Amino acid sequence: MSQPSTQGPKSADLFTQAKTLIPGGVNSPVRAFRSVGGNPFFVDRAKGSRVWDVDGRELLDYVGTWGPAILGHAPDVVVDAVRTAAANGVSFGIPNPYEVEIAELIRDWVPSVEKVRMVNSGTEATMSAIRLARGYTGRSKVVKFDGCYHGHVDSLLVAAGSGALTQGTPDSAGVPAGFAAETIVVPFNDREALERVFAEQGEDIAALILEPIPANAGLILPDEGFHAFLRELTTKNGTVLIFDEVMTGFRVAKGGVQELVGITPDLTAMGKVIGGGLPVGAFGGRAEIMDCLAPLGPVYQAGTLSGNPLAMAAGLAQLREMERIDGYAHLEKLGARLEAGLRGILADIGRPLTLHRVGSMFCLFFNEKPVRNLQDSMASDGAVFNTFFHSTLADGVYFAPSAYETGFISCAHSEADIDHTLEVVEAGLRKALLS
Repeated sequence: MSQPSTQGPKSADLFTQAKTLIPGGVNSPVRAFRSVGGNPFFVDRAKGSRVWDVDGRELLDYVGTWGPAILGHAPDVVVDAVRTAAANGVSFGIPNPYEVEIAELIRDWVPSVEKVRMVNSGTEATMSAIRLARGYTGRSKVVKFDGCYHGHVDSLLVAAGSGALTQGTPDSAGVPAGFAAETIVVPFNDREALERVFAEQGEDIAALILEPIPANAGLILPDEGFHAFLRELTTKNGTVLIFDEVMTGFRVAKGGVQELVGITPDLTAMGKVIGGGLPVGAFGGRAEIMDCLAPLGPVYQAGTLSGNPLAMAAGLAQLREMERIDGYAHLEKLGARLEAGLRGILADIGRPLTLHRVGSMFCLFFNEKPVRNLQDSMASDGAVFNTFFHSTLADGVYFAPSAYETGFISCAHSEADIDHTLEVVEAGLRKALLS
């Protein structure tokens, strides 16, 4: 069944032009709407909980720049901070005071971080953390979980092999098989598979990296005690435990998932929220490991725009404002309101779809069975989701254009926004599930 158009005439003209200039017309694949059908709209401006496209359509937004917009779009405190910083120079390639301030804030907020280095993206953060773990341990192999996304790093853009103990296979053209061979992929929440991997190859494993709450295949919750199991297993084997908190860091709590579960990884990759909407990343952890980085140690990592004043000023302003307004308590209240409303709607409709939420992050799986890993997530009904997506978009509520993404609430969303969203979602669910 063909999907309704998602574009007005101005967006359509821009997309036609973009496709002649940019591969697929977009600068990140999910934006192309390929998985849901139709074509993307182009944004003119955004403020608070809303975006407006170039054709003037207003949308209530739950994508939030894919996570960074925790205060909402264009918050005055961040815009003012960027304006002030820019007036003094947009980039130096020389140390600036903002770098020290945000490093101190990250160290104070994130339990695992004794030292931190700023970079320019989440991908760069995870790539650098992996290199550092290999340099620190002198080992080469890395364990990751199927469904956890760590950016488009060659050695991490890997799909599971034919069994839990096999090396991964490239998940993209252009990734040499030799790179993938250094990565072992296991299902999330599978303790038995991990124990077998470490029993056979533990002496060669430099790092185990995971999203502590996977949020790139929907929002997948860890089993009770899973993080503690990982901490014990990696410590026993001398393996560096890396939490990829690019998405969850500073989003689910001040200190990320590690604050919520009381588990301290050796290294943490960060990004998104700490840039206030500007390109940013960071990785940090135990001083003993971080001091292996150049110029102190033999592990090389560098970046011309790392720690640039605009991103640092924006991130500092956003995090300090979150602390000032007790933003995490507010987000939990809004998230609980949305969750309760969604569960009530599902009960009324009589369809027990799987709903996961942690703080301001949420995902509704079009799947009536438990979702514990990527395989469970992929069993969701994509066609039904697509009908739901286009229905809610037509009614002015924008969720991510994929059945396997996570939604984000911001401090700019109001209780009235949540209640309106629930009305739109109920109509969308009834259309998708019952028609």
